[in-house]
Formats: sequence, structure tokens, C-alpha cells
Amino acid sequence: MSSLFWNSLKLGSMALGVSLLLAPEAKANDSLDFLSRADFADDMALEQVTSVSQLSDVQPTDWAFQALQSLVERYGCIAGYPDGTFRGNRALTRYEFAAGLNACLAKVEELIGTATGDLATKADLQTLQRLQEEFAAELAVLRGRVDALEARTSELEANQFSTTTKLSGEVLFNFAGANNPEFDGSDTDDNQITFSHRTRLNFDTSFSGRDRLRVRLQTGNTPRYFGDQTSQTRFGFEARDGNTFVLDKLFYQFPIASGLMGYVGPQYDLDDVHDPLNPFLASDGSGSVSRFGRRDPLIYRGPAGAGLGLSYKAGRFGAALSYFGGGDAQSPDLGDGFFNGTMNATVTANYKITDSWTLGAAYSYRYFSSGDTDLGGGTASGFGRRPFGSVNPTNSHNVGIQTTARISDGFAIGGWASVAFADDTRSGRNANLFNWAVNLAFPDLFKEGNLGGIIVGQPPYVYDGDGVADEEDPSWHIEALYRIALNDNIAVTPAVFVVTNPENNDGNDAAVVGVIRTRFQF
Repeated sequence: MSSLFWNSLKLGSMALGVSLLLAPEAKANDSLDFLSRADFADDMALEQVTSVSQLSDVQPTDWAFQALQSLVERYGCIAGYPDGTFRGNRALTRYEFAAGLNACLAKVEELIGTATGDLATKADLQTLQRLQEEFAAELAVLRGRVDALEARTSELEANQFSTTTKLSGEVLFNFAGANNPEFDGSDTDDNQITFSHRTRLNFDTSFSGRDRLRVRLQTGNTPRYFGDQTSQTRFGFEARDGNTFVLDKLFYQFPIASGLMGYVGPQYDLDDVHDPLNPFLASDGSGSVSRFGRRDPLIYRGPAGAGLGLSYKAGRFGAALSYFGGGDAQSPDLGDGFFNGTMNATVTANYKITDSWTLGAAYSYRYFSSGDTDLGGGTASGFGRRPFGSVNPTNSHNVGIQTTARISDGFAIGGWASVAFADDTRSGRNANLFNWAVNLAFPDLFKEGNLGGIIVGQPPYVYDGDGVADEEDPSWHIEALYRIALNDNIAVTPAVFVVTNPENNDGNDAAVVGVIRTRFQF
């Protein structure tokens, strides 16, 4: 036989030996479809190498070095990955082996076709043909799947929403009802069964892969039960937009240095910058159904809208700083604006004491212009929100602690406590407010993806005042929920919460609000 044929047989045997021995976990009938592997993008981006030295993970001491050197430098039918590696210890499938063998056999046929010496005999060529026929089925499937993938990729590229922007959405369907308590000796009629919704569309754009420009549109018609009597029974997913889309969030988040992120925008909130340490129950779509149960209202609720922020994470430590100009930051009127009107400056720090226990502390300074005062973040009694009246400018110094601990895979506990020291800037009166909560979470309760939750606490109330009365009958908030995950995109949460002594008045009957919240996310 010609020397060319012997070289061909040697080439085929080396290809077979190197491919199989470098991947001892692969079997001839391996059913793993490499097209579905996470590294398929790399598999499809193999690059031809001309020297074995180009493969950074192949060393002269490797037992297969000589075989690889021959295949690369003599026959040019071995490809490496774009990062300059060969990954010889990785398992391969019959499809991958067929693709590599086919490349080598094609090179052999090319050499035979261009040879000027004696050609191989018919029997020699039949030997090579049998090798190709052995993997004909795998090669046919491979070509078909690659063609289908290319067609699908072209279709996605032609019809994608944007190359830089990701669209996501959330829709809440809410069946709700309440009891018929007496407030100030009179029956309340705000207890009809309601069916409402809240709909959100999020547009997240990244220009560098590490930044994010968020635009959120929202609409809805979720009501307030007993809204004329108290704010303590508000839903966390409240949306009173009259079924008209409004701009709910608009801010830009960007990296500054290692672990340091910056935030800027004309419309967003404190929890976009700060971590409220309530990982299971903070979400208004999948966690607490009440406004109070989501996060500490004296720290993480307050004047917001237009603002600047920084967050930092390094190891177990995290911190954040923010300044918000309130609702009239865009107004040039006297007493308004970004720096001269209602404002909120907050700093928080968290430390992960163990892998499952995090402790945090926070400080917030707030100033409320005339008519803007709400010391309790929309969760206190009417008096607690405005102890000095609605027209007097007010400032407050708020301090608090938060914690969360994952006791086991199926149980977590957390909570908060905070105090607000408020002053009437005109008369010198002062009022001190306090609130606390303990939350219990039961992730994956009875089924993976489900969540049980219990929240007990007291919304903000005036416990001490100078020139104003104390609220001696503070309300209690008791809430229970169970989220049932129907699939990855749909969850149903029946929940109920009770507020005792509404408006911190023991003469009022307890208010009971129930809801069945269905969440669709995409």
C-alpha cells in the first residue's frame, strides 16, 4: 500500500484513540445531546489551530501530546476553543466525536485527491468509507440540528424585542374583602368583595452588561379598604392609577468600582438602593400582602422619587447611602426643588455574621415641607402620620435595626425595630414614634416554590410627645399568607391580616382584610 494510505490509517486510529481516551466517560451509545449543553456556544465557536503550542492546557508531558501534535501540525484537523484551550479531559458524545472524525477524514480524502504518488487500493478506500458510514446517522442528525439552530437563531434575531433591552412583566389579580367594624361608633361600609388588578411592565436596558436602566410602567385599580378611616389596612400592591399607565420607576444603576454601584434617577424608591433584609416577604407580588408587612416603614418608606444613591458590598459587609428630593424635586417654586423641599437622606449598613444570619442598622434624616408630612410611611394612624398637623413643616431623625436569619432550609426568621424623633420646625413641639415587627417565613412549604408566612408587629405610633398627646392603645398587625406556586410563572396567595385598635384607638373594632392574590409573571 502507499505510504499515504498508511498515514491515513494512522490518522484515523489516532483520532479515534485521542477522542475516546481523552474522554473516558463517553460511551458509544451516550444519549447526551451536546446541542443542549450550557457550553454549546463554545462548541459552536471552535477555532482551527496550526500548532499544538496554541493550546494552553496541552503540555509536552501529557501522554497524548505526540498524537495531538501530529493531528494538529501534520494534518490540520484539530480545533481548539476561542480561549486557547483544548479541554482534553472533558467527556464527549458520539455527535462530537463524529464531527471531529469527519474533519480528519475529509482532510485525508483531500490529501488522497491531491497526491501525485500511487493511490490507495479499492480495499483501502472501502476501509475509510466504512468509518464514515459508521457515523453517517450521527453526522446527519448533527447537520440537521445545526441547520435548525441557525434558522432559529436567525428568527430570534429578526424578531427580538431589542439587542440591549429585556422586557419583563407582572400582573396581579386580586379578590379581596373585609369585615364590617365600627370606627368611632359608626359602621363602616367599605367591606364589599372586590376584584382588581395591578399590571407592571419593566424595561431593563444594559449598555455594558453590568449597568441597568430601568423603566417601569404601571397601571391598576386596587382599592384601599377603610381608606377614609385609616391607612393601617393598606395593601402592599396598591395601585390607584385608574387603569391608566403611569411611570412608576425610572433610574440608572451603574458600576463605579469593585463592589461599588451608583444610582441616579427621577423616579424610584429607597428599597432600590437599600436592602430591607426581608428576603422572603418584602415582595408585594409574592410576599406580604399588606403595606406594613413588607419593610420597616420608618426606614425604608419616606420621601422618594428623584434621587441619588450608592451601594457597596465587600465580603460579608454591605452599605448604602441615598438622597431623595421628594415629590416636588422637579418644581422650581420656592420651597420645592431637589435640595430645598421635602427630602430624605438615608444610610444603612449590613453585616453577615454567619452564612445564614445578617444584622443591619440604619439612620435616616427627613424633612417634610408644609402639606407633605407623613412620618409613618403610609402605615401609621392619622395622628401618627401628622402629629403637628398637616401644614407645619416637620423634620425627623430615624434610627433602626433589621435582621434576618435562615434557621434551616424550610424556616427563616427576621424583623425590625425603629424609632423616629420628630420636631415641629415652627412651634418646637416634638413627637417620638416607634414600630416593630417579627416575620416568620417557611420556604418550600409542602412543595418546592411555595411559601408560608406569618407577620406580627405594631405599626408606627406616638409613644412619647412634648406638646402632643401619646397614643396609648397602639394597634397590632397580624398577618398570615400561603403562596402556592402553580408553575414558574403563576402563583396564588391566599392571605389575611388583622389590625387591632385601628387608628390606635381601642374603641374601634378590629379590621380584618382577606385577599386571594394571583400573580402572573413573564
